[in-house]
Amino acid sequence: MESGDVTWILVSSALVLFMTPGLALFYGGMVRSKNVLNMLLMNVYCMGIVPIVWVLVGYSLVTGEGPAAGIIGTLEYAGMAGVVDPEEILFAFFAMTFAVITPALISGGVADRMKWSAWAVFVPVWVLLVFVPVFYWIYGPNGWLEERGSLDFAGGTVIHINAGVAVLALIAVLGKRRGWPKDIMPPHNLPLVMIGAAILWFGWFGFNAGSAGAADASAIQAFMNTFLAGSAGMIAWLAAETVKGGKATTLGAASGIVAGLVAITPAAGHVGGLAALAFGAIAGVLCFAAISLKYRFGYDDSLDVVAVHLVGGLIGGFLIGFFADPEAFGGADFKAGLFFGGGAELLVEQVLSMVVVMAFCFVVTYIIAKALDATIGLRVSEEDETRGLDLSQHAETAYNLTESGSMDRV
Repeated sequence: MESGDVTWILVSSALVLFMTPGLALFYGGMVRSKNVLNMLLMNVYCMGIVPIVWVLVGYSLVTGEGPAAGIIGTLEYAGMAGVVDPEEILFAFFAMTFAVITPALISGGVADRMKWSAWAVFVPVWVLLVFVPVFYWIYGPNGWLEERGSLDFAGGTVIHINAGVAVLALIAVLGKRRGWPKDIMPPHNLPLVMIGAAILWFGWFGFNAGSAGAADASAIQAFMNTFLAGSAGMIAWLAAETVKGGKATTLGAASGIVAGLVAITPAAGHVGGLAALAFGAIAGVLCFAAISLKYRFGYDDSLDVVAVHLVGGLIGGFLIGFFADPEAFGGADFKAGLFFGGGAELLVEQVLSMVVVMAFCFVVTYIIAKALDATIGLRVSEEDETRGLDLSQHAETAYNLTESGSMDRV
């Protein structure tokens, strides 16, 4: 690698890592004030435990080419044994930042009711049993989905679909929050949400453009796509909520940005021209509409991880089958989509990849959740949920209440 490429990947790694505290603020502002510290810690904890799991066994399992028919790697590099090439260390770190944020995304779906002790165990177990195999299938040296030709440039399936499905499996065991959906549970701090969304958008340039692996034409196109999709997602979401409710909201703007970014993630280095606008706009409208699904089907996804990340990831992965354009990248070595003369072959592979990952993730995550529930317990008591997780799980409060001021802690 040229020194400029190395510099870009180092910067991209830092940008992706910065996304996790950004996500913590984004989610933290959306929960009620009595649970904000718990949400912040659920996210920041991933920055502590996941790197340890990654260097001990995770990295080896996603890079060691084993005899398992493209299913999983080996323990050849456990503890980073033999990993001395600077470029290999650089890749290990860049991939690790993706491993960090993926379980952090899940925290938004289980907000307000999951035991801290259960979360502390769940994260490393889930990373090893779900994230690592899926990462290998799509990015490993002989991953079976990659070899079939499915495309996921920066993690639409590996990260966003994976996290969204994991939320569905977890809340199937956790159940609904006390009082949901009858009680109104609005965000307690929308400025925090907006700050978090801005940090996420900023970090996403490293997320997507860094996945090019070099400071090259693919990175430049991914950079532009990332900006356009986020913009289109925001405008489309604002338009949709204005049509439905008559008002544009700051929460809608922040959610639309993230929806557009999620949708373009798997395609950032595979589409050119104005395709990113289509990805963002479609995601902005459909992810907004998908929020209503939790009320229709009765699953309590606290912060709409399913609507934004699962649905957004599915939209992005599906649209690749139509918009993938190798000629936009100088005749790159990947299949063209339906709109660019490639036929339906890529679309079929995209659907297969997403369906397989969803099925695998749901089943394994559900088993993990049931095992935790049967041993240490998955959910806090009704009393602790009413008091708030900040006090009941961490003996802390985010805000000091005084006689001259007050804050709703319900």
